[in-house]
Amino acid sequence: MDHDTTPDRAAPARACAHVAGRTSADRAARHRDARGAPTRKASRCVTVACLLLLLSPLGAAAGDDAPGAPLPASAVPRWTAAGELVLPENHRHWVFLGSPLTPNGLNGGQAGFPEFHNVYIHPEALRRYQRDGAFAEGTILVKELQLTRPGDGADGSGVEASGRGYFPGTPNGIDIAVKDSARFAATGGWGFFNFGHHAPPYAATAAAAPAAACADCHAANATKEMVFSKFYAPILDAE
Repeated sequence: MDHDTTPDRAAPARACAHVAGRTSADRAARHRDARGAPTRKASRCVTVACLLLLLSPLGAAAGDDAPGAPLPASAVPRWTAAGELVLPENHRHWVFLGSPLTPNGLNGGQAGFPEFHNVYIHPEALRRYQRDGAFAEGTILVKELQLTRPGDGADGSGVEASGRGYFPGTPNGIDIAVKDSARFAATGGWGFFNFGHHAPPYAATAAAAPAAACADCHAANATKEMVFSKFYAPILDAE
C-alpha cells in the first residue's frame, strides 16, 4: 500500500469536542433554558452524535472482519484477463506452515515430488482459519519445492553437524492452491496451479491444472477441504 489506512482513533474524540463546542448565539439561545443551562434535548443530541462518531469505525472494522467477509486485497489471488493466476509476490514473507519431504531415496528413485514441500499461507488467511475453523474464500496456499542437498548415502541422505539426514538445497518449483468455491466448483472448491518444476525464475502466470494432475489426489487423500492439513496442524490449529 502507498498510504497508511489505519483508522485515526483520536478523530472521533476531536469531532465530539467540535460538536459540543458549537457556541453560536442563535444555537445557544435555542438550547438553553431560562436559567441559561443547556436543555436536556441539546445534551441528548450531543451525546448521540458523539456515540455515533466513536462507534462508527469500530463497526466498520467488525464488518470487515466478520465470518464470510472478504480477505484483504494483499491476501487474495490476482487473475489475468485470460483467467490465469498471477504468481503471488513475497510469499516467503508469509507464515511458513511446514515442509513434508518425500525423497527419491525412500521411494525407489521415483518420488513424484522428491523435494521439501515448503508451504506458506498469508497471515490474514491463517488468522481467519484459526478463528473460523475453515479456509476463507480466496485463501492461497503456496508450495515451493526445495531440493535435498546431495548426500553420500544409498538413500540419498547426507551427514551434517546434527547427524545423518536430508538437508535443504536449492529451490526447484512452485505449486499453488486457491480456494474459490464458485470458480472451481468442479474440483472441490479449490484450483491447483503449477508455475514450473525447476529452479527460479518461475512463470509469471499459470492456468489451472487438470483435475487428474492435482485435484483428484487431493480429493482422495486430503485431510480437510482438499488440503493435507494434518501436516500443518500445530500451526493451523494453534489457539
